[in-house]
Amino acid sequence: MFVSNDLRLAYKFKADGIYIPSFNKTKKFSNLEKKNIAILGSAHNQKEINEKIRQNCKTIFLSPLFKVEKKKKYLGLHRFNYLSKKNKINICALGGISEENIRKLKLLYIKGFGGIRIFKKKTGLKEAGFIKKKFF
Repeated sequence: MFVSNDLRLAYKFKADGIYIPSFNKTKKFSNLEKKNIAILGSAHNQKEINEKIRQNCKTIFLSPLFKVEKKKKYLGLHRFNYLSKKNKINICALGGISEENIRKLKLLYIKGFGGIRIFKKKTGLKEAGFIKKKFF
């Protein structure tokens, strides 16, 4: 179980880790490794990736990969791959992943992916032939 952006709640429920959103710039998460709490984060560009690395995140969700309704901009395959290869940290894809484009994830330098739309339909992941990868 991971708790989003609330260290006290993570301690209270003995969570496996904490998720730090891209807007959180504090450094208060930097020494959690000693307490066996995994740190995940999200980023949208190189500046935010650097911030998450300084916060000792072990995995970063980089988004949006594909076009989504909420955002005008998205990274696309080439820019996403550039950012994921450039940074020596576990990167997971997020944003706009659907049955139509899930096969494209095999072209990326990623440790995993997340999404909403892709998990709503039962057949999406089976048809793509995706293999689970461990990223912690």
